[in-house]
Amino acid sequence: MELKHEHSSAIQNSRKKADSYIHSPAEQQRLYKRTLLIVVISQIFGGAGLAAGVTVGALLAQEMLGTDSYAGIPAALLTLGSALSAFLIGRFSQRSGRRLGLGLGFLVGGIGAIGVVMAAIMSNIILLFASLCVYGAGTATNLQARYAGTDLAGPTQRATAISIAMVSTTFGAVAGPNLVEPMGRFALSMGVPALAGPFMLGAAAFTLAGLVLLAFLRPDPLLIAKSWDRQQPKKSAESNPSADQSSIVNNRGIIVGTTVMVLTQIVMVAIMTMTPIHMKHHGHGLSEVGLVIGIHVGAMYFPSLVTGILVDKLGRTFMAYTSGVTLLAAGLLAAIAPGDSLILLITALALLGLGWNLGFISGTALIVDATTASTRAKTQGTLDVLTALAGAAGGALSGMVVASSSYAVLSYAGGFLSLLLIPVVIWTRRKSAASKSSAM
Repeated sequence: MELKHEHSSAIQNSRKKADSYIHSPAEQQRLYKRTLLIVVISQIFGGAGLAAGVTVGALLAQEMLGTDSYAGIPAALLTLGSALSAFLIGRFSQRSGRRLGLGLGFLVGGIGAIGVVMAAIMSNIILLFASLCVYGAGTATNLQARYAGTDLAGPTQRATAISIAMVSTTFGAVAGPNLVEPMGRFALSMGVPALAGPFMLGAAAFTLAGLVLLAFLRPDPLLIAKSWDRQQPKKSAESNPSADQSSIVNNRGIIVGTTVMVLTQIVMVAIMTMTPIHMKHHGHGLSEVGLVIGIHVGAMYFPSLVTGILVDKLGRTFMAYTSGVTLLAAGLLAAIAPGDSLILLITALALLGLGWNLGFISGTALIVDATTASTRAKTQGTLDVLTALAGAAGGALSGMVVASSSYAVLSYAGGFLSLLLIPVVIWTRRKSAASKSSAM
């Protein structure tokens, strides 16, 4: 009852706030900047929680199972949990706003991280797998938070807004993997297995991110955007002959944006998941693994500010092509790099992160362009489900591919798979151009 009452009050307050902002461009910009600031703070904490678990999840499962064949399962379970969470967070945010949807999502992720620690202490593989699914809520929330900054952004600000949210993740995301060894020592000092240490960090980080959003993301940006949309003059389909055509273009924007995000996610998760295992087999320790994954995660997020500007200036599709080429280079380098060459592995994983960054931001911008505030969060949550499932497939299959062949084969396959981005985007653009010609 209290949550329902709070939701009703939030909607009423958002409508009152919308009235004060809609006629004042200066106030709109102030609210837009304030919203981005709160998202940035939460993303710093969220990034630490995200990266800490990604770094050692496969190693923890390998240690508990005693085999490499299922080392990709943690990434798969984490992304499956992320998929379900993305769906629920999207629906909940559409109804109740970003503040409650994202804030509660981070808190659930923190509970999952605590469950992983308990599973490691008890050496309970079932609890580990279940907790990793719940931990995925934090991962899903961390990614969906990028949308919160776009709710109040203009069309030429959207990719930049996405970038600002994502680049802020870098601070926590780079710190997380490099705290693996210190957190491992801290865990051991408390009688907890070393590999559970990073998940202790994840629990604290996700919880803090959720509390920041719940306390300070007011007024709610999505509820304000929905109120603005309701107050804008509406044109009927009869007075707007291009409405149907616009709907077709928007649908294609959603399709191509989702395709770009799905392919980049499969390639990135598959290669990243097995890199710590590959490094361990070639004599690298946890500190080296943390360094490589830290640089990889940094490359996923740190270039975001520049990427967003490029996506807004050069176009979404051009940057999607660039993503495919960059991911190909990453796969080829990872495949040919000697297992004991730390420099080449760092370079390959940095390119992998950069390729993901280019594809993820351009794909996200395409989706934001093609949605309205009245359906945006729900649509974004559904599409993030597909992205998370793609990551789950990549994570689950990666261990099997490496166990039956090699890390090099996995890397080659991932690199060449990324090239599918180019024909898909070209095909979609041609269909769009053909539809516009027939409508004229």
